Amino acid sequence: MGKKKSISVKTISHPNSRKAKQLSKQTHKALSRDKSKMQTYMKQNLLGEKLLWFQEHINPEMKEMTAETLDELIRLYLARFDEELEQIQLKHSVGQRKNRQHASREDVLVSSKKREMEEYLGCGIELVDVFIPKQLELLKSWTGELRFVPNFLQSSRGDKLTTINFFVYLN
Repeated sequence: MGKKKSISVKTISHPNSRKAKQLSKQTHKALSRDKSKMQTYMKQNLLGEKLLWFQEHINPEMKEMTAETLDELIRLYLARFDEELEQIQLKHSVGQRKNRQHASREDVLVSSKKREMEEYLGCGIELVDVFIPKQLELLKSWTGELRFVPNFLQSSRGDKLTTINFFVYLN
């Protein structure tokens, strides 16, 4: 079998030639593959940060997780940006400026809080199934490496009563 020749821009004689279309297709495919990889890494990074937050806030002596404790942790997780948002609002009220100071940070915090609340009220927040004692111990002993995230058994936890009331309100 012959060696596959690589096509370069210098060997193309016409912009509408087959070689030009092949080169365009190769670059487009490589770009979309890289974009897909970046999205996967970003999702995994966000999940890792969420799991680290829960790991830091779980009581180390706890052997079994109850539903009430997990719901309280989720509510704390959803309210973790409230203090920073209050500080930004305080800076807005004190200053004499017409423009918003720290506008980009405030927008990021508000949009992430809104997205997480919609996720919680909708399908539920994806977390480690901490009701299984072995998974709880695995989360406590996790070092924070993202390559071990697939070892966790994931489950969704949402606010079922609020979701039911939300759907009754819509109908």
